[in-house]
Amino acid sequence: MLSDQSVPVVRATLPAVAAALGDITELFYRKLFAAHPGLLRDLFNRGNQAGGEQQRALAGSVAAFAGLLLERPDARPDIVLGRIAHKHASLGITSDQYKTVHRHLFAALAEVLGDAVTPEVAAAWDEVYWLMANALMAIEARLYAEAGVTEGDVWRRMEVVGRREESPDALGLVLRPADGRSVPSFRPGQYVSVRSQLPDGSRQIRQYSLSAAPGRTELRITVKRVHGGGRPDGEVSTWLHERVCEGDVLDVSAPFGDLTLAAGDGPLLLASAGIGITPVLAMLDHLAATGATRPVTVLHADRTPAAHAHRREQRALVDALPDARIHLFYEEPGDAAPEASAGRVDLAGVDVPPTLTAYLCGPVPFMRAVRGGLLRRGVAAEAVHYEVFGPDLGLIAGGR
Repeated sequence: MLSDQSVPVVRATLPAVAAALGDITELFYRKLFAAHPGLLRDLFNRGNQAGGEQQRALAGSVAAFAGLLLERPDARPDIVLGRIAHKHASLGITSDQYKTVHRHLFAALAEVLGDAVTPEVAAAWDEVYWLMANALMAIEARLYAEAGVTEGDVWRRMEVVGRREESPDALGLVLRPADGRSVPSFRPGQYVSVRSQLPDGSRQIRQYSLSAAPGRTELRITVKRVHGGGRPDGEVSTWLHERVCEGDVLDVSAPFGDLTLAAGDGPLLLASAGIGITPVLAMLDHLAATGATRPVTVLHADRTPAAHAHRREQRALVDALPDARIHLFYEEPGDAAPEASAGRVDLAGVDVPPTLTAYLCGPVPFMRAVRGGLLRRGVAAEAVHYEVFGPDLGLIAGGR
């Protein structure tokens, strides 16, 4: 918790700092990459940097954490930091990097706010930073220990032993440890990072959900080709689609991620849209593999039946469960899916018991709509869990 002397200072300056955080984080990243160009080349997502998503996510997380320290001083800070820590662990972030971030972030803070950053203000916000950083480092140390690796040493060489087009824009890659050891254990819903050596020499990293259940001798990821839509196409997804073949070897991290299927026998809702199907498909696969008998409702939304990755596999897994049903929603269902509904997801025809536990993955507007519908039907907010692909901009507050 914040010290007594820092609380009034942070409370008084939070509005000004929050209003300037966009400028502060933009300047921070410029300073960081000027001093350490390898971080942009080999660690940070260049696409998110170019689009500003990473800057907004950092600003939002700092402001949210500071607000939590003021509003709920006795709350555990890792409640809001768990997702960030899992992402950091999947990248192999180490504790010494927090000192580098601190140096450039506070230089940017002082430059943007100028004389407003008195020694008292600097000390108070220094305390906020190290409370956040130390909490993250503690969570990340635990995650590394649970994965059985030393700090930052998360990478293993994985051979591509299978490649399959799951839709025109979705590629399934089956991976097996190149050293002959067993695959790492994981929980349904988790992801791995893939580090790709691109033609310009950079080693860009992206996260991909594991799209099949644990307990097998191989891992599977499903990669959506990212079309820019006015911006450059996704450089890693394009490289994986166009260049990677069976027999190639990739750098793959240990599995991480805090959206995981909890044990129990209560009713479940697995809702996905587009490539958001991947983590919930692993959950569905796990339920079928373990002979689960709990009630399961599956919702999936997509543009067309052809765009629906793993469509037949998802249907087969639903059919394998004794008490499961599926609701499909396509913008253009056509004749290929007469059982599907046209348009966006509508919960009106879906059974929603108040004891439901829900897992959502897809575009933020989709998840916001489904979550809102579930809350209106009496589902508890803490029972609705979600996964965001890319920087979490905090658009579904309270939905973890």
